[in-house]
Amino acid sequence: MLDRKFVIENAEAVLQNCANRNVSSDVGKIVELEKQRREKLQETEKLNAEAKARSKEIGQAKDDAERESLKEAARQLRADKDAAQKAHDEMDAQIREIELTIPNMAHPACPVGVDDKSNLELGHGKHKPSEFDFKPLDHLELGEKHDWIDFEGGARTTGQGFYFLKGDLVLLDFALQQYAITQLSARGFVPTITPDLARDSVLEGIGFMPRGPETQIYSVEGMDISLIGTAEITLGGLYSGKTLMDTELPIKLCGISHCYRTEAGAAGRASRGLYRVHQFTKIEMFAFTLPEQSDAMHEEIRQIECDLFDAIGVPYRIVDTATGDLGGPAYRKYDLEAWMPGRGDGGEYGEVTSTSNCTDYQARRLNIRYKEKGKKGTRFVHTLNGTAFALSRAIIAVLENNQNADGSVTVPEVLRPFIGKDVIGVA
Repeated sequence: MLDRKFVIENAEAVLQNCANRNVSSDVGKIVELEKQRREKLQETEKLNAEAKARSKEIGQAKDDAERESLKEAARQLRADKDAAQKAHDEMDAQIREIELTIPNMAHPACPVGVDDKSNLELGHGKHKPSEFDFKPLDHLELGEKHDWIDFEGGARTTGQGFYFLKGDLVLLDFALQQYAITQLSARGFVPTITPDLARDSVLEGIGFMPRGPETQIYSVEGMDISLIGTAEITLGGLYSGKTLMDTELPIKLCGISHCYRTEAGAAGRASRGLYRVHQFTKIEMFAFTLPEQSDAMHEEIRQIECDLFDAIGVPYRIVDTATGDLGGPAYRKYDLEAWMPGRGDGGEYGEVTSTSNCTDYQARRLNIRYKEKGKKGTRFVHTLNGTAFALSRAIIAVLENNQNADGSVTVPEVLRPFIGKDVIGVA
């Protein structure tokens, strides 16, 4: 959430930012309501002072009649004060409700555009898209050939969009997890297994809608709790309501969790198979930093994502995400899009990671602050997140880029110690 004072003093810039991000938010209403709220606050304080003054005069009354008159005046002033306070609180709640719809300000360098078609390509990884001297299979065909993926079984047991992973694909899944955790641990990220559920207030604080027609979240009926769509939610909520010392920052965490998403309206050839599913495992990076550290941390996380996909031999491109595709909490977001030979007609890039600098937007909503020794007051931390591996999509990229003419798949060298094989799917 943006600072209210900032919104009031920069209403035109905030409104333009909303337009750039395809968000409809009544910024003008906030300005109007805030003026009324301040007036009502002054009225409340004035009535409270007058009520206290009348109460003090009661003991000095000359007779019972004057005493009762002063008591009645004090009662009426307190009633008027309570009514003014109620009106103030209602306006404050209205303002906050609108504030929650306002996205973070976008980085000045973000490309302006309504959707991902305006994303700006920044560069490519170390590996070029695969060239085969045979007709490559997509990951579903490879999965069917080796009995690695069972969507029919997933549909029978749970529903469409759920699946079973089997055999060597399970080994590949765990190998990717182990490799990512090993690499992130060496870079100072603390491995963390998070809960798969979170309070709705934490989801809202991070910027996810746990309820409503546009939600991508599975909620637990009758409870103020939902399944998480990413460990960003639980890692961000870990320090909600806490005040940290500046010397503790940055805090870098590596979250391991299942992720659950309804993926409403996401059908289509590009989304088939493992690319867009209702449940998957993800290794997520999350950092709490001082404000002056967040830009550098964002670049560090992006480089880690590049290093991981370079290491497993997957071709990719880096994009600077356009304003209309940022997501509410993000100040700036980079995506890695991996080359997937089986995607589309002859291969396409598909998103496999993203990393966002959310500045103090999430911290303000979750009330996560830091204090500097010897200085008064506190400030909000900055929060950042980034995908190491979303396992379902990383598996697609590895399978399709490393397949052989006989349908087997060469295991990336860095994953072989975890799998114990150089090739999987050998007849």
